[in-house]
Amino acid sequence: MRDVTRVLVVDDQVLLRGSFRILVENEPGLTAVGEAGDGAEAVELARLHRPDVVLMDVRMPVMDGIEATRRICGSPETAGVRVLILTTFDLDEYVYAALRAGAAGFLLKDSPPAEVLAAIRVVATGDSLLAPSVTRRLVEEFTRRPDPAPGRGAASLAGVTEREREVLELIARGLSNDEITARLHLSMGTVKTHIGRLLSKLAARDRAQLVIAAYESGVVSPSDGGLGTH
Repeated sequence: MRDVTRVLVVDDQVLLRGSFRILVENEPGLTAVGEAGDGAEAVELARLHRPDVVLMDVRMPVMDGIEATRRICGSPETAGVRVLILTTFDLDEYVYAALRAGAAGFLLKDSPPAEVLAAIRVVATGDSLLAPSVTRRLVEEFTRRPDPAPGRGAASLAGVTEREREVLELIARGLSNDEITARLHLSMGTVKTHIGRLLSKLAARDRAQLVIAAYESGVVSPSDGGLGTH
C-alpha cells in the first residue's frame, strides 16, 4: 500500500459523490483521484489511475456497480484495486453478487463519516470488510437457493486440514481474528497463517470470498442456525 491511499469515488448522484470526495480529501493519508457517475466510467478511471480503493455505488446507469466490480477485479490491469461497495439498503439484493464479483467490502451510504473512512483504510490494507449483517445476508441468499453451488462441493476442500476447516467455519459465522484465536486457543500469528493457507487453497481473493466458499462447499449451511446476533 502507498503512503497515501488513493480513492476513486463512484456514484450517479452528483451531490453524494461530491460529499464522499470531500470527506476523503479532508482526511490525512487519503486522497481522491477522481469521480465517476456510472460503472463504465469507473472501469476506465480505474484502469487510468489504478486507485487503491474504489467506493462503488450499485445502482447506476450505463453499467451497474456489480458489473463494474467484476471487470475491475477480473482484469490483470486492475487486479490490485480494491472495491468497497456502497448501497442505500442493508438488504440490497445485489450484495451476494457484489461479493462474488470480487468486492472486498460492503458499506451503507448512511454510515457515519468515521466508519466510511475506517472502511476505506481496512480495505486498502488488503483485508475485507464483512460486517455480520452482510454475512447474515449471505446466509439468507443460500437459504433461498436449493442448490446454491453446482460447481463446488466437498472436492473443493481437498488439501484443507481439519484445523483450517475449523477456522473457515468460524470465518463464515462472522467471527473476527481475535474471536477465532479465543475460540480455538491459538495465537494470532497461527490464525493468520491458517487464513493465508485457506485463501491460497480455495483460490479466494479475501475473507469475503472465504465466507462464500464455506457455504458453497458445505462447511456451513444456512440450516445450521448461522450467526445469531453476532
